[in-house]
Amino acid sequence: MPIRWSALEVAEAMAEVEEFASKAEPFLADAEARVRKATGITNLPEYMSQRFQRLIYTIEYRQNIGTSIAKIRGSIPKGAIEAERQAGRQQNLGLDIEPCQVVQHDDFAEWLEQQMKK
Repeated sequence: MPIRWSALEVAEAMAEVEEFASKAEPFLADAEARVRKATGITNLPEYMSQRFQRLIYTIEYRQNIGTSIAKIRGSIPKGAIEAERQAGRQQNLGLDIEPCQVVQHDDFAEWLEQQMKK
């Protein structure tokens, strides 16, 4: 049964998401380090420590991005991406194409008729 959605578009979107996530990784690692450092602030109340721990957990959760992308890619039917790529390519019919120069409008029709007779 053919799919109605574009497997190629999904694959391309996941490649973009993966690229964005990899670019964001250093910034998220820095943010996590800064939050961990903030947990050591003197006389920090318990409720603030809990909020910091929640933030650390949220930032650490970024590691699931790769797993989620892999699951999405794994859900694409096998061969669907390549089939779409093949469908998008123009088939080579093996025709020899020669450039022509049209001097007057009637010349083209005459030239075309001669070429078709060959």
